[in-house]
Amino acid sequence: MFPEIGRVIIVGLMIVLPVGLIYRKAGFHPAWALLVFLPGFGLLLIFLQLAFAPWPNQKDIDGGMKWKRP
Repeated sequence: MFPEIGRVIIVGLMIVLPVGLIYRKAGFHPAWALLVFLPGFGLLLIFLQLAFAPWPNQKDIDGGMKWKRP
C-alpha cells in the first residue's frame, strides 16, 4: 500500500510543480495548480482558465500593466 501512495505523490508533484510555475509566470497564484487533483475535469479547468481568462501580467499596448492590483 505504501509504495502505491508514494507513486501517486511523486506523479502528483511532477504535474503540480510545472503547472504552478506556469501559473506564476502568467501572473496567477500558483495554488491554482492544485486543481490538477480534481478527478475528471481538474486539468480541463486549468486549460480553460489559462486559455480564456485575462492574464494579470499581460502588458497593454501602451506598455503599462493591463490589470492593476488594488
